[in-house]
Amino acid sequence: MKNKRIIGEIRLHRDGYGFVATGIAKQKDVFVPARAVSDALHTDLVEIKLVAGRAGKSEEGHVIQVVERRVKEMTGRLERVGKQYRVIADDVRVRRMIIVPDNKLNGAKHGQGVVVEITKYASGSEHMLGKVVSILGKRGDLDTEKFAITVNHHLSREFSDKVLKEADNCLSFMSEKIIKKRKDLRNIDFVTIDGETAKDFDDAVAVSRTSKGNIRLWVSIADVSYFVKENSVIDNEAYNRGTSVYFPGDCLPMLPEQLSNDLCSLKPKVDRLTMTVQMDIDCNGGVVEKTFYESVIRSKQRMTYTDLKKILVEKDLHVREKHNNLVPQFELMEECFKRLRKKRENRGAIDFDLSEPEIVVSLTGNVDDIAKADRHLGHMIIEEFMIAANEAVAEYLTEMKSNCVYRVHAHPEKDKINAFAILLHNLGYKISFGDDVSAGDLAKIVEMVKGKPEERLVNSSLLRSLAKAVYCERNLGHFGLASECYCHFTSPIRRYPDLLVHRFLKSLLRGEKVKKVAKDAGLAALKETVLYCTRRERIAMEAEREIIKLYVAFFMQDKIGDRYDGIISHITKFGFFVELNDFFVEGLVHKESLPKDNYQFDEGGYSLNGKHRKTKFRIGDPVSILVDEVNVPTREVYFKLI
Repeated sequence: MKNKRIIGEIRLHRDGYGFVATGIAKQKDVFVPARAVSDALHTDLVEIKLVAGRAGKSEEGHVIQVVERRVKEMTGRLERVGKQYRVIADDVRVRRMIIVPDNKLNGAKHGQGVVVEITKYASGSEHMLGKVVSILGKRGDLDTEKFAITVNHHLSREFSDKVLKEADNCLSFMSEKIIKKRKDLRNIDFVTIDGETAKDFDDAVAVSRTSKGNIRLWVSIADVSYFVKENSVIDNEAYNRGTSVYFPGDCLPMLPEQLSNDLCSLKPKVDRLTMTVQMDIDCNGGVVEKTFYESVIRSKQRMTYTDLKKILVEKDLHVREKHNNLVPQFELMEECFKRLRKKRENRGAIDFDLSEPEIVVSLTGNVDDIAKADRHLGHMIIEEFMIAANEAVAEYLTEMKSNCVYRVHAHPEKDKINAFAILLHNLGYKISFGDDVSAGDLAKIVEMVKGKPEERLVNSSLLRSLAKAVYCERNLGHFGLASECYCHFTSPIRRYPDLLVHRFLKSLLRGEKVKKVAKDAGLAALKETVLYCTRRERIAMEAEREIIKLYVAFFMQDKIGDRYDGIISHITKFGFFVELNDFFVEGLVHKESLPKDNYQFDEGGYSLNGKHRKTKFRIGDPVSILVDEVNVPTREVYFKLI
């Protein structure tokens, strides 16, 4: 360990400490105490030295230098102190103020919210320097706060004229000559199945029964790689973004709308270029035959998950009659799904059903409701088909010794699983794990807690106990899916790794060979690419989580003083969270607002216990609350116990 050094991205906590993540599968994050963070900002690439931790704790990292500054601008409040202007960052993880010279104010005044570009970073005792690049609108306004989130998460908001011009030129790429070179699947009854508000349809599916009793499944994916040429202006922009970012009723797309919502979108009744995975599924869910090819399809119908639920689950006569020509195919899809699902369950895949909030936005942009997002048979059918296609492509590329961008998920760390086992024990589950826990062991836990008050706590705790799935140039397997070989192939409109996999597959199908030297050099570049794509994915996920918190706060701000019933969903040392029955909203009941007592947090038992009054608050307890305080700019909702 002595003098060992690691380079990775530092993720800071509001209390000052952080963790350095290399983004490499199977490599643990390194704890960095607050005193050793130095001048690094959240998400900077840093070099750390590993040293022995204090008081016998495991090793920790000390920042030696910042290798790459990744925070270029941020939002904050401009203040005048004496003759000097400074910006106090909205992000509480930024511990230094940013000094703004008078000639860099750009018209901003004391008290205004601003976007500030950093012109000089902190060093030693020096503060940062910056210049105001724009003045924010009224804080607490939904559009202002959405804009602030895009700034603080370094998200691209517009496409350049160069990118848009190149996207316009793609219109000329479609021709009958190109179509004739592909396998013509326009006679097959493909359908797209997505959410009601989806605009970019990158996958279409179809099924039929073969003479051997197998079910033939076609998964056709938009051939984005045909339009987005390697190293083109659009390709470079797509790489920089890494992924599309989805906000309620809005999207920051990876590709311009001419492609994402038109040329590459598998809209009904029009010819579209696709890459097809054709699989024959036997009665045990095994893929007995698989082929891959460039194709052209013409989707017969744009279906929604709700449509499928009405047809297959609710047996709605009106909807079945409306789609009567496709109903037999949907029923065969359900049978195919059950075969694939059973096979995956038997091998021990974990099927998390973590409820997500669905923000219902009106045409005027107001938040009408926050409901629990529905996940039913329609969603599960498409999920299963996409998993099968992703796995088939990864296996084929691996068998053919091609490059691939794998989606890998490492085995969980033993100490985290042990901590999870303690939680289960304290919740009354007598379960012990061996030294080598399997995905199947954990899948049984997920099934065991279904429908119980502690389901959400157990699922979220288990998720935190697992490693994060990442992209990798090497095949390390996917623990959660219990898959030995997996990649992302089915969403090239919104994920850059999928676009790369399409290129690898297409090169293989066309018989293009890569020289050994070039391949080795390509692997080094690929390693850098997969690390970058993992980082962009994490940034997008954090932005999407923050935008949900923003909408929740915005929705609750006119409900201060209102009374609601709910259940205790999570307990911490500073209070407990309550999930409301009326809306899928959580708020904090702070310990200081409870009836006076000396409250002790029982971390093992997940309860808050009053020492004198013997009051006990536990997960799943029903409570009544008043909405006490809402702060839209900080995305916080506070309740008071009745």
